[in-house]
Amino acid sequence: MYDITNQIELQSIHLAFGLPGGWEWMVLLIIGLLVFGRRLPEVGRSVGRSIVEFKKGIKGIEQEINTEIDKPSTPPEQLVENSTKEALDKLEKEGNPYANPESKA
Repeated sequence: MYDITNQIELQSIHLAFGLPGGWEWMVLLIIGLLVFGRRLPEVGRSVGRSIVEFKKGIKGIEQEINTEIDKPSTPPEQLVENSTKEALDKLEKEGNPYANPESKA
C-alpha cells in the first residue's frame, strides 16, 4: 500500500538529488582554501566592503522614501485652484482661441 510517508520520502530524495553532502562540502572547502588561501583575507575584505556599500544604498533608498512620505501633500482643492488659475493666466496672455474673430467684410 502506498502511503503519504513514502511520498514525502520520495520528494525529499528528489529534491536533494545533485546537492553536495557532508564529505563533498569538506572536499569543496579544502579545494577553496587551496585556491584562495593567500587571497582569502583580501576576498573577505572585498565581500565585507560590498555588503557595507549595499547596506548604505538600501539605507539611502529608505531615507528617500521616508522623506517623500513625510512631505506635506497639497490638498486636491488647492491643486485644482492652482491649475485653473494657471490656465486663466495663459488665456489672458495669449488671448482666447475660441473667440469669434471679427470679420472685415
